[in-house]
Amino acid sequence: MAPVLSRSLVSSPIASLPSFSVKSGANKVVSLRSAFLPQRGFKNGFSCGGLKWKLERRESGVVVRCEAAVAEKEASETSEGETHEYQAEVTRLLDLIVHSLYSNKEIFLRELVSNASDALDKLRFLSVTEPSLLGDAGELEIRIRPDPDNGTITITDTGIGMTKEELIDCLGTIAQSGTSKFLAALKENKDKDVGADNALIGQFGVGFYSAFLVAEKVVVSTKSPKSDKQYIWEAAAESSKYVIKEETDPEKMLRRGTQITLYLRSDDKYEYTEPTKIQNLVKNYSQFVSFPIYTWQEKSRTIEENKDKDVGADNALIGQFGVGFYSAFLVAEKVVVSTKSPKSDKQYIWEAAAESSKYVIKEETDPEKMLRRGTQITLYLRSDDKYEYTEPTKIQNLVKNYSQFVSFPIYTWQEKSRTIEVEEEEEPKEGEEAKPEEEKKKIKKTKTEKYWDWELANETKPIWMRSPKEVEKEQYQEFYKKTFSEFLDPLAYTHFTTEGEVEFRSVLYIPGMAPMNNEDITNPKTKNIRLYVKRVFISDDFDGELFPRYLSFVKGVVDSNDLPLNVSREILQESRIVRIMRKRLVRKAFDMMQDLADKEDKEDYKKFWENFGKFVKLGCIEDSGNHKRITPLLRFISSKSEEDLISLDDYVENMGENQKAIYYLATDSLKSAKNAPFLEKLVQKDIEVLYLVEPIDEVAIQNLQTYKEKKFVDISKEDLELGDEDEVKERETKQEYNVLCDWIKQQLGDKVAKVQVSNRLSSSPCVLVSGKFGWSANMERLMKAQTLGDTSSLEFMRGRRILEVNPDHPIIKDLNAACKNSPDSTEAIRAVDLLYDTALISSGFSPDSPAELGNKIYEMMAIALGGRWGRLEDEAEAVSEDTSTGSDGSSVDTAETEVVEPSEVRAEADPWSS
Repeated sequence: MAPVLSRSLVSSPIASLPSFSVKSGANKVVSLRSAFLPQRGFKNGFSCGGLKWKLERRESGVVVRCEAAVAEKEASETSEGETHEYQAEVTRLLDLIVHSLYSNKEIFLRELVSNASDALDKLRFLSVTEPSLLGDAGELEIRIRPDPDNGTITITDTGIGMTKEELIDCLGTIAQSGTSKFLAALKENKDKDVGADNALIGQFGVGFYSAFLVAEKVVVSTKSPKSDKQYIWEAAAESSKYVIKEETDPEKMLRRGTQITLYLRSDDKYEYTEPTKIQNLVKNYSQFVSFPIYTWQEKSRTIEENKDKDVGADNALIGQFGVGFYSAFLVAEKVVVSTKSPKSDKQYIWEAAAESSKYVIKEETDPEKMLRRGTQITLYLRSDDKYEYTEPTKIQNLVKNYSQFVSFPIYTWQEKSRTIEVEEEEEPKEGEEAKPEEEKKKIKKTKTEKYWDWELANETKPIWMRSPKEVEKEQYQEFYKKTFSEFLDPLAYTHFTTEGEVEFRSVLYIPGMAPMNNEDITNPKTKNIRLYVKRVFISDDFDGELFPRYLSFVKGVVDSNDLPLNVSREILQESRIVRIMRKRLVRKAFDMMQDLADKEDKEDYKKFWENFGKFVKLGCIEDSGNHKRITPLLRFISSKSEEDLISLDDYVENMGENQKAIYYLATDSLKSAKNAPFLEKLVQKDIEVLYLVEPIDEVAIQNLQTYKEKKFVDISKEDLELGDEDEVKERETKQEYNVLCDWIKQQLGDKVAKVQVSNRLSSSPCVLVSGKFGWSANMERLMKAQTLGDTSSLEFMRGRRILEVNPDHPIIKDLNAACKNSPDSTEAIRAVDLLYDTALISSGFSPDSPAELGNKIYEMMAIALGGRWGRLEDEAEAVSEDTSTGSDGSSVDTAETEVVEPSEVRAEADPWSS
């Protein structure tokens, strides 16, 4: 197959297309001529330039049809079986599959397990009307056995197997899905009730070739119950051909089913022959496949007995794309499929190499290789993959990751250990002579020996497929801890099934602790939601497709039969179905949170809010459509509840009869909020105020605007209405202080937009508020902290600051007298300047020049003190003078210094008093 990435998908330009000329005669009949029409005519069409042309006569004229010539080249008979070439352009398509379609090598195991599950489901469907197909070929199961010594992985199922014709049809034609054909047959027989669920996965038909991602050769041995013969299909990754031959070795005969053997590449054989790797892959990708999956594992205890299998509960098939089988070529250079159908006495082998455009189908003749029923696929891994993918642990992990919940048991080949008893001859003691053989005693000892056996790698009944009434709380908690590697119990969970236009099942959890450093709130790409399609793990790497960013903390599993995926089944395609599913998941998540909030025991919700409150507030900003669901969940500290958080419902319930708004104040800390001057009048009037002390709070509330027809009002902004104002008194006060307001505005200039009399102050002389559409002090601080903050908008919003003065405060009364009696007084102007700077700080704003503000305060302190109480230096000088006078023999009278109170000094020399 020679997978060269740079090779063009079109081998050559179509240079010899037929040249048609159309001529209309007098009788209105169109004559169609071609320079390349064959002599035999065109009744059956003709091929040219890689295209097949057909002409059909109709009443309205002649219809010309053009189809791709995809006929398979004739098979050539060899001693090793029939050699076939893949259908048109398959080599280039395999190149595309191996290098472009799949982004992760380990996907090959998921694809092959999904195909095996399909084969089992098909058999189960057909056996309803033809019980003889089951025969005595054993249970419906999948077995995966890595072989580190030979660098191979063998996937065996006891499914429907394939006949020789089916091998050619399905494995020789990429994107020709047997599952798709099976679905079509089911649709034609809707009147036959063969199962509860007819959803299949393998619709594209390329999954099998993913084996060549890790294999340099793939051998498929298969036996259909419809045939007595078993055939082998064999292909190499670098070949454009494949071989089909009949299995003749009796030891290799299958009773039924398919066996695929991957001969791993050199760089993959160590990783993918590790049993633990295989086990993990199965659990990750195929944990919920409907059939048991066994992997070959090493154990130290006795193996588990197979439990009764529920072969009729779930009829969902996996391989709807039809391309999954070819994912084997992701790791295999050759794939061999051995399969036996219960409808046939023969077992066939399909074999193809990754680099070949041909495949071989032959009948299995080795009795030892005969299958009772089903399919065995062997991947001959590439040199760079054989070590990884022949590691039993690697295979185990792949199964657990991708196929943990496949409906059938999956067994992997694992190394185990057990304790056995052995008899050994008693060693002679030191100094004793050796006894004759007949007199030697034998003693029993125990020792541990290692052995290989099958180990169940998946759980056949996923928790979400069960009725919620059947699942205990402890089972939900255990599933959560196991699936998401958590050690704390979840705070809440919900288990639901949606039906109708989109059907899916889901179990969602609220974790018991927040993510470290709130990493999920800034990174929507989390691994908290595991997506399964028909119990096969698809992905946990999403970027907001199923949950919005603010709900990224929610963990859970989602399993659907309706999700649109890309061909590799790794990427969720945006569609109407995805949008509907996302909407329903979000609603269920909100219902779960609301149930937690409504519980009588508030401790769980308090813990939830401490951990995930920031996420919910982010939803106020990013999801306006769900505001009605988000707002009842919000919790805040308030002026009446500084210890316990209150909800908006509690706030509205506690509102006064005349209160028409929900008041809030945004600050950087609870202490700042409690001491803010904005609160003074509201506290006097017993009006509750919400404290928004987290950076996200103010933006979240601004996006809500209203709750239960009550507007959110920021008390740090202008035009605050408290509902019981005395309009006459306010008008008189404003008239009295109009001159003062204009004078202060003249002194401050562009620092403020205006100066006005305040209705929110009781003890503070003044406060600096923001304009109705300007930034609050808290928002201004946040915008300054942004690395890429817009300084031009910052300057504009700062210009909207408004200075409000308290007409009942002594300082304001003194300034009112000053502006009327001595408006040019230096002391009065200096006092206004300092008053503004002080209001700036007490209102939560940052001063532009802290050093300049400090100097002003020092200057005012010096004026206020003014040496009124004397200075130590002056006293020292006076003492020295008295000492010098005393030395001349004169007497000194002791004089008491008069202490003058600062208030008295100010009252005696008040320059602004009238």
